Amino acid sequence: MRTGVKRVFLGCEEVLDAFFRGEDNPLRHLGAMGLYLLWIVVGSGLYLYTVLDTGIDAVYRSIGDLALQQRYFGGILRSLHRYASDGFMLVMLLHLLREWCYGRYFGFRLYSWVTGVPLLWLAYIAGIGGYWIVWDQLAQLSAIATTELLDWLPIFSEPSARNFLTPDSLSDRFFTMLVFIHLGVPLLLILGLWAHVHRIGHVDYLPSRRVMLATLAVLIALSLFAPALSNPPANLATTPGELGMDWFILFVHPLTDLTSPAIVWALLFGLTALLFALPVLPHPRPQPAAVVDAANCTGCDRCLADCPYAAIAMQAHPQRPGLKLAVVDPDLCASCGICAGSCPSSTPFRRQEVLVTGIDMPQQPVNALREQLEQALARLAGRTRIVVFSCARGADAGLLGATDTAVIPLLCAGMLPPAFVEYALRGGADGVLLTSCRSGGCDFRLGERWTGDRLQGRREPHLRRTVPASRVLLVATTVHDRSALADSLARFRSRLESKADASDRLPPYHRKASRHA
Repeated sequence: MRTGVKRVFLGCEEVLDAFFRGEDNPLRHLGAMGLYLLWIVVGSGLYLYTVLDTGIDAVYRSIGDLALQQRYFGGILRSLHRYASDGFMLVMLLHLLREWCYGRYFGFRLYSWVTGVPLLWLAYIAGIGGYWIVWDQLAQLSAIATTELLDWLPIFSEPSARNFLTPDSLSDRFFTMLVFIHLGVPLLLILGLWAHVHRIGHVDYLPSRRVMLATLAVLIALSLFAPALSNPPANLATTPGELGMDWFILFVHPLTDLTSPAIVWALLFGLTALLFALPVLPHPRPQPAAVVDAANCTGCDRCLADCPYAAIAMQAHPQRPGLKLAVVDPDLCASCGICAGSCPSSTPFRRQEVLVTGIDMPQQPVNALREQLEQALARLAGRTRIVVFSCARGADAGLLGATDTAVIPLLCAGMLPPAFVEYALRGGADGVLLTSCRSGGCDFRLGERWTGDRLQGRREPHLRRTVPASRVLLVATTVHDRSALADSLARFRSRLESKADASDRLPPYHRKASRHA
């Protein structure tokens, strides 16, 4: 089932990629979209709080007047609050579903997953409580249905639904308490979101500017053409008539009517328990974590700056006073190799017979990568020889291998030190093609971003400016882009073959082992 849902998500993401660039694809940035919508909810809610009268007879009027007396400000903000809340619920559930189907709930992602589950409860408590504040007939229906659902649990000495039997059973203090709860729960939600992401490096707290403006424009358009209006005022002496239901937030009430409180609680508690239990269910074994070599670590902080999951910390170097040493937390390490790609000692131009770097991946050491590249360069033949460094998470490039094409798979595109590109060009390759995941689609979040920045000189270690850009190509792919990757390779080869001269070819470099290796 998870594989099927993943296939649907990936298909939808690829369709949206055709209309938006990767950084603007909302499905690839659901977490940032959720945070953005939450800030809209908070901002609009603060204004609504300033105009709210918590008196039992005035609460309905103070909210309802926004649509009549402040139609083009307060009315829009009220509708914006409503639609952003619905959007937040939708994005939150899609984010949960996407992380599950991509298998991102165990290992180094365990903490983020476990801290994210309680946020579901907080979000729905805040949303349902927000409907009560309006105190119209929908609020009356929700209040009675919720208290009847709570009364099924053995937590109250007396049924709480009795508080809504007669108009005299409520007082101003009820709405004052309700407002404080509606303000307090979102604060807990924001605190929980901080805990949810604080072990993640380089968090995208907001989507791209274009996505933010487009989302805000859609919400404002909805607010103008379909404003959120109050239903008739609540009256505990009568039964509410037929009302429109907000299925994003109040779905639990129709579900209770169709089944029973026992079934609803069984579903809610069962689903919550299942979400907490998912990380301990059978899943693939974690890959070995990055390993630091104290003798070669200079404490430059590059691995710390590039790590996507804050798995690296710096401490005093035990052998070199005044210097620092990188320390890897195995429980947080994603085994992506991005840190190895950022280490200045990972250059293949070092003359050591066995290349030992400051930080490395046991399953694909930089020394083994250099040896594999040298062997591949020695076998290349033909008019135009190309080396392909392929991200294992993207399109399968294995079938592109030929006498004139060497394919070297990587744990992640971000683990490739840029110096390897120059090393391949100086070792006999006419061109180097790198494949990465599409923007926003990296399984390790930052691999494709750091790869592009390093090749374009925006991030250390960067590709030296002496390397001709015409002989390097970066292609973003997904697992379904095998044919597109083959076409990109063919066009790249044709471009190299059509060059009038080879004046930009780098002089050869042949490594000689150091006597002091």
